[in-house]
Amino acid sequence: MFKRSISLMLVLMLVVASFAGCSKPAEEPAPVEEPTATEPAPVEPTVEPAEESVLNWNVGADPKTLDPGLNSASDGGHVINNTFEGLTREIDGALTPAMAESWDLSEDRVTYTFHIREGMKWSDGQALTANDFEYAWARVIDPATASEYAWIFDAANVDSFEATDELTFVVNLKAPTPWFLGLTTFYSFFPVREDMVNAKADGLWAKDGSLAVGNGPFKLTEYETGDKLVLVKNENYWRADEVKLDKIVGRMIVEASTALTAYQAGELDVNGNIPSAEIPGLIAEDPTFMIFPMLGTYYYSFNTTVAPLDDVDVRRALTLAIDRKAIVETVTKGGQMPAATMIPGAILDAEGNVFNEMTGNYGISATADVEEAQALLAKAGYPNGEGFPNFELLYNTSEGHQKIAEAVQEMWKTNLNIDVTLANQEWAVFQDTRTQGNFQIAREGWIGDYTDPLTFLDMFRTGGTMNHTQWGSDEYDQLLDDSMMVAGQERYEMLFEADKILMDAAAVMPVYYYTDIMMVAEKVQGWELTGLSTYYFGRTELVE
Repeated sequence: MFKRSISLMLVLMLVVASFAGCSKPAEEPAPVEEPTATEPAPVEPTVEPAEESVLNWNVGADPKTLDPGLNSASDGGHVINNTFEGLTREIDGALTPAMAESWDLSEDRVTYTFHIREGMKWSDGQALTANDFEYAWARVIDPATASEYAWIFDAANVDSFEATDELTFVVNLKAPTPWFLGLTTFYSFFPVREDMVNAKADGLWAKDGSLAVGNGPFKLTEYETGDKLVLVKNENYWRADEVKLDKIVGRMIVEASTALTAYQAGELDVNGNIPSAEIPGLIAEDPTFMIFPMLGTYYYSFNTTVAPLDDVDVRRALTLAIDRKAIVETVTKGGQMPAATMIPGAILDAEGNVFNEMTGNYGISATADVEEAQALLAKAGYPNGEGFPNFELLYNTSEGHQKIAEAVQEMWKTNLNIDVTLANQEWAVFQDTRTQGNFQIAREGWIGDYTDPLTFLDMFRTGGTMNHTQWGSDEYDQLLDDSMMVAGQERYEMLFEADKILMDAAAVMPVYYYTDIMMVAEKVQGWELTGLSTYYFGRTELVE
């Protein structure tokens, strides 16, 4: 059994449990006969030690960091969601109290007062308090921390926060923000402990088994770079009685064919790294293969400061020249949908309309518009691709990303008569390269942090740490700012306009909307995938 959440909803639960008991005098024990000379003395039965319950899970790429305040990638997020916990947690698709047992919302809907549970502990037994949240949040937004996700506090409309005592955490928002509470399940809002953060710089404390103190259902005990990590049950977790796994071994198998072989040999219980060529056969033959919709977009970023990509007509030509339908049907084969915008179809406006249906496709069709692409390239001064300089498309090392890049390379050659060189880098290096802007075109992917257009639009603010395109627009930034101070359809009209500015600039090239593809052994029961596609194993068990 698994749980796949579809949407977040607020569930407030008050559980009152009472226990009553009674006792009676112990009965007189029966007399014990002494053994005779011919009878052996009774032997105590041998108690076999309980077999350790170990889940073998392929994390995939070696996470760049496991520090909640520094992480910006889904692989690290999967691990962090099992080793830390925020004020709330998503369980069974519902937003439920976690470190905060309850909260109050002011009448004007801008002040949240969170009441931290009494007796909460870190995995090493030290007390966890509201001060740990204040420290962690302040650390993320401190420029000295250089967190790639510092901007999310602006997206959440956070104005100020304070631990008023050890069990009370008060958050003030700039305006009523319906999506704020859901964001408290996100790793950037998790607590961390100051002494551990200071023990080893650059977030390396979180990969050190002797320092990796967390407050989730599991704790890290081992980390072998490029090979594996080991999590064990956190006995100090407040819901430790629900945690049935003794250990999780997270393998770091990047090659999809190798990961599939390991899964089929029983060496992995959970694997999301699957060769696209094998997907049709797995759909037909393996009941443990699953596909889920996902709030995410696969795209390429153009470095808009580098010639000839500094020309919007060139970027537009490259965008129109690819056949998205062919990519999802013949390359990825995982049920993905061609993407004409950055915002997936799961997001609605205030009136219940599909957001990307209201915006339209900006002239980007599922198949290539070769005629228009060639006309735009000629307008930019490169008729039939003549004189167009060779450039590089960068992706992180992966069979899947390589095949997509090869398909795009061929489409640009066939449809525009231009050449592109493909290059790949290991995941951690690749993330730094993109952040530093040392690329021409780079592979990107974005999984929404909450169900709202802003989770996709906000990262393209001028100078934003996740805006690898180097593009910016004052008008765009102002529309996003203004949208956060109003509500209803008025807000969405501003977001429609901002979306148009982004897509008209062609700073990004949407390719497809993600799906989650994974294989989970039948013996793995009670696993969950949150609405934002993050694993949670806090209630998982192995049933042979």
